[in-house]
Amino acid sequence: MSSMELMIQSLLDLDDVALQLLTFAGKRKKIALIGEMGTGKTTLVKKICQQLGVKEPVTSPTFSIINEYSYLDELDKQKIVYHIDLYRLNQVEEAINIGIEEYLYNEHYCFIEWPQLIASLLPLETVQVMLKLEDHSHRKVVFL
Repeated sequence: MSSMELMIQSLLDLDDVALQLLTFAGKRKKIALIGEMGTGKTTLVKKICQQLGVKEPVTSPTFSIINEYSYLDELDKQKIVYHIDLYRLNQVEEAINIGIEEYLYNEHYCFIEWPQLIASLLPLETVQVMLKLEDHSHRKVVFL
């Protein structure tokens, strides 16, 4: 399995990181974002959505748990991005009760923050993105 490691030195680097992640993922559309609070998971998802062509504001799904956005692909076909934040859930059953598997097993992009709770449910081809704060302004990002 291949991997890629990048350093984010400023917010200006995020467009490139988002593009590199989409390239690294290829046809894989389930992406699990792992990192402590404040490492930039939601900010990275915002940049990825911009790269995909999402026009509406991308916001944190911490309270809604799941946000849904739409965009047009290269063939002008309507596509959906799901942005899921499992931080507030305590048990895998809660995720199952909100229909998590419907989001994980379809053809649309699905970005999952705090995916550890549902690790056993994630598709095998899920891209793992690990974000780590190196110091007050630098972050390390690893794609697996």
